[in-house]
Amino acid sequence: MPDAEPDDGTLMLRLQGGDDRALDLLMNRWQIPLRRFLYRWLQNEADALDLAQECFVRVYRHRARFRSGAKFSTWLFSIGLNLCRNHARHGRVRAAIPLDDVPETAGDARSPDTDLLRGEKIAAVRRAVAGLPEPLKNATLLCEYEDLSLADAAAAAGCSPKAIETRLYRARALLRQALGTYLKM
Repeated sequence: MPDAEPDDGTLMLRLQGGDDRALDLLMNRWQIPLRRFLYRWLQNEADALDLAQECFVRVYRHRARFRSGAKFSTWLFSIGLNLCRNHARHGRVRAAIPLDDVPETAGDARSPDTDLLRGEKIAAVRRAVAGLPEPLKNATLLCEYEDLSLADAAAAAGCSPKAIETRLYRARALLRQALGTYLKM
């Protein structure tokens, strides 16, 4: 029976102990969820890739700061969120390069009209989420897209779980208002 994959906390302890290969395992496990989060926040694939690399550099550089018993995902998304904020604060924006949302599948029988409508809905949701005030956008991306618990999202955002809950409520209300036309379709 093959050995079970070590959990994130164990890998961080190994990294703190000098086992640099543990970072490779963490990167393999978390690079896609992190890049997905960063892309949704930044709306730019190239910037998301750059910041994902910077996140893992910071994980390595600040590995001694990771507390035993803490959730790695919360710490990682917190680093990513801070990098996004810094990126936005310094106004470094590139032209958006969209990620492919819908992979082409063989035998897909959707009509071009269905694909067009779906694409319009996806674009409208992206614009609406991107247009939310930063605290509401952070709560939405962390909870709805990255599926973090209220407590984990609160730890990543540096606020209380109740604040995240309130922000989600407000974000959903604004999104319902902004996407009313698409919700009726």
